[in-house]
Amino acid sequence: MTASPTTARGRASRERIVAAASELVNERGIAEVSLDDVLDRAGASKSQLYHYFEDRAALMRAVVVHNTESVLGAIGPLDSWKAIRSWFDSLVALQTERAACGGCPIGSLVGQLVEVDEQARVALAASFERWERHLSAGLRAMQASGRLDDTANPDQLATATLASIQGGLLLTQAARDPGQLATALDAAYVHLRAHST
Repeated sequence: MTASPTTARGRASRERIVAAASELVNERGIAEVSLDDVLDRAGASKSQLYHYFEDRAALMRAVVVHNTESVLGAIGPLDSWKAIRSWFDSLVALQTERAACGGCPIGSLVGQLVEVDEQARVALAASFERWERHLSAGLRAMQASGRLDDTANPDQLATATLASIQGGLLLTQAARDPGQLATALDAAYVHLRAHST
């Protein structure tokens, strides 16, 4: 049996374990991270770990949620061309700062989890859906204010944009070159602006 934390101290302990697992997965990949590694990084005990997580798979699913909240929490409203361009530029700047290491905190988990854990696959699909909804909501607001053509499909544009982001991040990680992401996002921006009024 696992339990949800009911106190501030318990929530902090659980979050410390999940954050440690997230950091290690980003640094090494899931296959190279043991529960002992997580406990060492978090300064936690096995009893604490198993109080909150049934097994390693449950912990990795918590990492999906943690990474999703981290990524989406950093994205402001995307309801203007300036906001979208600024967001794209910030993604490239972050990859430059990280020396093009790590990839997307959400996308990098896909290849490591979706074929071995159906619950994780569902959680990752939901993460991407939330991301797309955030972007399509901004595009709908732009339509309502007359900055995006009425014939444009915000959902399709959001999907295409997210595909550009994920593909650009993958190429950036492989080549260790943030210019790959910059090129993908420049193309995505041109595609979006083709629907401006």
